[in-house]
Amino acid sequence: MAKDINIEEEEINEDVSETNETNEMNEASETSDTSSSSDSSETSDTSNSSETSDSSETELSPLEKAEKEIEQLKDQYLRARAEFENYRKRTIKEKAELILNGGEKTITAILPVLDDFERALADTTEDPEAIKQGMELIFHKFVKTLEGLGVKKIETEEKPFDVDYHEAIAMVPGMGDDKKGMVIDCVQTGYMLNDKVIRHAKVAVGQ
Repeated sequence: MAKDINIEEEEINEDVSETNETNEMNEASETSDTSSSSDSSETSDTSNSSETSDSSETELSPLEKAEKEIEQLKDQYLRARAEFENYRKRTIKEKAELILNGGEKTITAILPVLDDFERALADTTEDPEAIKQGMELIFHKFVKTLEGLGVKKIETEEKPFDVDYHEAIAMVPGMGDDKKGMVIDCVQTGYMLNDKVIRHAKVAVGQ
């Protein structure tokens, strides 16, 4: 009888031990789940905090935006100033070259006429008529050369006096009403360069 009682007590102890082990395992599992949930929550909070930080870094403040625009405008201004300075220097250089060499075209055009004068002077003929004809040929060639350069003679024959083209150096009375205010004689020929008067014709005008 006592033996049966001891066996029952051992069985009860084994059941209690198994129950305790089960409870310990359940507690450990709950602790693990709580820890995992806590870690997950902390990770989520960290991620949200990082996203908020990135968002705040991406969005610039009004002052930062203004400073950035100022830098861009400053860069554009410096570039434009440098380009203008280069243009100014280039223009000054071209102007200096034009002043020094602007007459090159004119000189080159006149040189053949100068060659004709040299040949005329080297000619030993004593025939006045031949000399006159030679001079007339050189003169007409020179006039054609000037016309090619844009130089034109101001016409005065039977032209009314015009202060824009003529300079009156004498008044001739008694020429009649039809000659009044008209050019009577041209003392010195005037010339125009590309429609601009470079020398007024000196004339005598009927009074």
